[in-house]
Amino acid sequence: MRCLLAGYCGLALIHMSVAINNQLRISQKPRFYGAITRRSVHFYCLSSKHHLAARARWFKVNKYYEEPERGQEMKARGRISIRPTGQTKDGCLYIKDVHIEDRGVYFCRINDTWGPGSELQVARPISHVHAQHRSKMKDGLIILQGLMLAVCIAALLLRKRQLLEKEDIDYEEPEISHIYEVCQLFSTLQSHPSKEEVPAQMIFRWSHKTRDSCVFYQL
Repeated sequence: MRCLLAGYCGLALIHMSVAINNQLRISQKPRFYGAITRRSVHFYCLSSKHHLAARARWFKVNKYYEEPERGQEMKARGRISIRPTGQTKDGCLYIKDVHIEDRGVYFCRINDTWGPGSELQVARPISHVHAQHRSKMKDGLIILQGLMLAVCIAALLLRKRQLLEKEDIDYEEPEISHIYEVCQLFSTLQSHPSKEEVPAQMIFRWSHKTRDSCVFYQL
């Protein structure tokens, strides 16, 4: 009984392995290509069944997460040519004189099977002189930002100092001349027995200088 079960399991595994081997698998080379403008690039679509004739179709999308069947189908025209590879017709995608707008992800499809995709990134060439100029511009902007920050901090500190000085002026002690006038007023009050005999001008000066007229008028 055990031998029979082992035989059934072995046959099932063989059947599964044959079914897997019969499935069409697509691979693409290279998976990533970085190039500068005015260069030429190649992408290859390879089938697991090399002995069978097949025809590949190419599609382009902007990002990997986009569905390839909704992408732009590539046709042989202008800078783009599609060439055969082995038994696979149109298995090689060739782009001559690449431009910035050529960047994206290219998928190949054979029958109903899709490849994993190949990404193309295109950049403009930068001269050494231009790169140095941009680096100096960035350094200058950093220095300018630092100076502006220092000026703002200095302005805030100066403003704070001015406010503190103004508060000190508002709460400073009376001058000596004021103290002398007050002393003179008290001596005059001592020599006059009643409020009516005090000169009106002296009463006004006392109340204006000390801001405490209530104390005086109680006499």
